[in-house]
Amino acid sequence: MFKETTNRNINGTIEIGGLTAPDIYHRQFANAPTVPWDAPGLTITRLRLLSDPGCPFWDVSYCHGVLDGAPVSVLVPFDQLPKHGMKRALYEHAQATGRYIKGLFAAISTFN
Repeated sequence: MFKETTNRNINGTIEIGGLTAPDIYHRQFANAPTVPWDAPGLTITRLRLLSDPGCPFWDVSYCHGVLDGAPVSVLVPFDQLPKHGMKRALYEHAQATGRYIKGLFAAISTFN
């Protein structure tokens, strides 16, 4: 799976984990199946969160992963996360499923 990321400041906005070749990256998910985020064996590879400066929440743009060696789109059980305490909120969502969500915290990409 192609994934090359960078951190940058673009006209006052801050992007963490931005893609350097988004067209190549997104092509692999064009016809990918969608699975729930607690699917056994799933590794989350990218959780893209967007927001505006001053807004207290992140909006979920998309979530991608790998299941059985193939790329998949991931259906997450939320559409927003608080900026303050985001990782705690993610942990609580994962805990509610009774599963550890592999790769979750390392996969976060933000644009604010």
